Amino acid sequence: MSYRIAGIDVHKKMLAVVLSDVEVEGEYQFERRMAGTSPDQLRSLAEWLLEHEVEEVVMESTAQYWRPVWEALERHWKPIRQKREGAGPMSGTLHLAQAQSNRGPGGRKKDFPDAERLVKRLVAQELTLSFVPDVEQRLWRTVMRRKYQLTRNRVQFHNRLECLLEEAHIKLSSLVSDLLGASARRMLQALAAGETSPATLAALADQRLRATQEQLCDALGACQDLRRAAQR
Repeated sequence: MSYRIAGIDVHKKMLAVVLSDVEVEGEYQFERRMAGTSPDQLRSLAEWLLEHEVEEVVMESTAQYWRPVWEALERHWKPIRQKREGAGPMSGTLHLAQAQSNRGPGGRKKDFPDAERLVKRLVAQELTLSFVPDVEQRLWRTVMRRKYQLTRNRVQFHNRLECLLEEAHIKLSSLVSDLLGASARRMLQALAAGETSPATLAALADQRLRATQEQLCDALGACQDLRRAAQR
């Protein structure tokens, strides 16, 4: 009984797809096909793989371009293949190979030969495969990654803002716990709008702020130098 495996060399706008019966003795005989990466084209690819009774698919982790291909096959090919009568334990399996483990001679890229090499090395267990979690886990990973990035961006912006104020001898960060808090934002927004009077800026602080008006005026005293520097 034939056992077909497909290899996909992934690019941004096109896919080089090959499939072969890996249980046939002798040299592999590959069937080749070029495919697009639009949603409709990926659904057509999944249908083509089903028509040819492909049991496993291996692709290369090229930048982020492999993700739509993986998700389309995960949705339109994998469940149908797994539920068919007589499906084996590996039926409907998707493999993601690290690009380094599929490099050709001299590191040169050739679409169909690269796809064929994926199949051969998968069968020979020579590929380094990456773990790809299920859909729900990938979603949570994305959410947590974005949350981490936003937090890191906020910290970086806070540090750059504090550095800028220190260079201008505006010691606001010594009196407020958060330069991005409500009181500090009101004072900084007014300063950005052209207000340079320390007393006026200090009056924008929240009454619950521990710093006194005199302390704020002293910390913001260098703002007057900004007006003189702008007038020169």
